[in-house]
Amino acid sequence: MTSIYDFTAKTLAGKNASLGDYKGQVLLIVNTASKCGFTPQYEGLEKLYEALHPKGLSVLGFPCNQFGAQEPGGADEIGQFCQVNYGVSFPMFAKIDVNGADAHPLYKFLKHEKKGLLGGRINWNFTKFLVDRAGQVVARYAPVKKPQALEEPIAKLL
Repeated sequence: MTSIYDFTAKTLAGKNASLGDYKGQVLLIVNTASKCGFTPQYEGLEKLYEALHPKGLSVLGFPCNQFGAQEPGGADEIGQFCQVNYGVSFPMFAKIDVNGADAHPLYKFLKHEKKGLLGGRINWNFTKFLVDRAGQVVARYAPVKKPQALEEPIAKLL
């Protein structure tokens, strides 16, 4: 049986990282973009991370350029944007596809585990997946769901 911990992804620095490194933590996995109407959610994601990381939460950001070409930059530009504008300190990964033939295997798994209201596709930036400490995908949230609204469901898993 496939687990969230079976996947690897490249970091913004281009290094392979195993999601197995996050075993035992609660994960909030988000596809992000720098030029989206939801981009200010970086601030809320960072606040969640700062407040709850000591208790076992990791937020994982996966930039994606599939929705309105709202993440056109390269890794350095993405990293600088996130740090300068939102003080992002949670792990950010290299830009990926979340839909289609080239969708990252992690996102194929996430979409299989928790379908959205309109099916398995990711419909926009800042779709969020909540994963419990055992690596089970327990919830999927639409982009309109603000990070601060996730504090209670995350706290229950911590």
